[in-house]
Amino acid sequence: MNGFFDEVKKNFGFGCMRLPMKDGEVDYDEFTKMVDFFIENGFNYFDTAHGYVGGKSETALRDCLTSRYPREAYILTDKLSTHHFNNHEEIRPLFESQLKACGVAYFDFYLMHAQDANIFEKYKRLHAYETALEFKKEGKIKHFGISFHDKADVLDRILTEYPQIEAVQIQFNYVDYNDPSVESVKCYKVCEKHGKPVIVMEPVKGGSLVDLPPKAKKILDDLHGGSPASYAIRFAASFQNVMMVLSGMGNMGMMTENVNFMKDFVPLNDTENKAIEQVCGIFRSQDLIPCTACRYCMEQCPKNIAIPDLFACLNAKKKFNNWNTDYYYNNIHTKNGGKASDCIKCGKCEQICPQHLEIRGLLTDVAKEFDK
Repeated sequence: MNGFFDEVKKNFGFGCMRLPMKDGEVDYDEFTKMVDFFIENGFNYFDTAHGYVGGKSETALRDCLTSRYPREAYILTDKLSTHHFNNHEEIRPLFESQLKACGVAYFDFYLMHAQDANIFEKYKRLHAYETALEFKKEGKIKHFGISFHDKADVLDRILTEYPQIEAVQIQFNYVDYNDPSVESVKCYKVCEKHGKPVIVMEPVKGGSLVDLPPKAKKILDDLHGGSPASYAIRFAASFQNVMMVLSGMGNMGMMTENVNFMKDFVPLNDTENKAIEQVCGIFRSQDLIPCTACRYCMEQCPKNIAIPDLFACLNAKKKFNNWNTDYYYNNIHTKNGGKASDCIKCGKCEQICPQHLEIRGLLTDVAKEFDK
């Protein structure tokens, strides 16, 4: 038990936003092995949403988890995502389709997805929160919560207006901790103020805290205590009001590594925290684009620009300054079109970006570097 909800074991969860893939489909053999290993080692929390993995995450969970284990063996969290409904009447059919896709009669946690000031207004206007609370009365969800991507004052407002919220999922990692654009620590403190346990997403910031610059990696290597991923995940899990840290794991190697250091979780010590602060200083000096590769922007782009991949190219160029980045940009990510310079500045990507990035301007920066 993790100290917040009796049915939730431990404080580490399987985020099913990035799954093992083969030929464009979820690799069921690999995913099944990962599910089994996760459960065999005493973990039980799985997190999904309707649009994850191009709509394939929910059905993969049905085929590899829920049809193979008794209902009490796992905790399943799903979400009501803004791109999948446009009026009140669409909410219940969408929810029922999610239950069916996952192969369950109820969700343990159901979250209002990616709440920010604008999306919250839509959910209020369409009575989405009230509808979800009806699902709870009907026994179709056990716990009601939100996932959140905005400033702390917006979160404070939502939790004040809806005290029925039982848990809050926020972006929380050591680079975003004091970042003024994300306000991780301020959001965390708002949750504490309202007595809401925290679920952490993006503890390794979309992989950015795994693939560290050489100077930063050396600082953590010199501790002789674990991988960069282990320090990032343990950092997030070390906070008292964090009930769960999610990790999107794409292969059995990632699963094995993470489970091994989270099975008997130990918070970061003073020496490790000081090393983390040094790593943060290196990141701050590089002025990297804080994209987490959620890929919501790509759903909206009329020019089919692989925005997160192009941002990753620019970040890699800043970190390593090698020819390999140019090769990937020209021969992998833009081989069939979708260069940064193709952006028509429509702004649809910025409206959906959870990080509130100024994507149009950043694509201009990418174009200056690679589309010469």
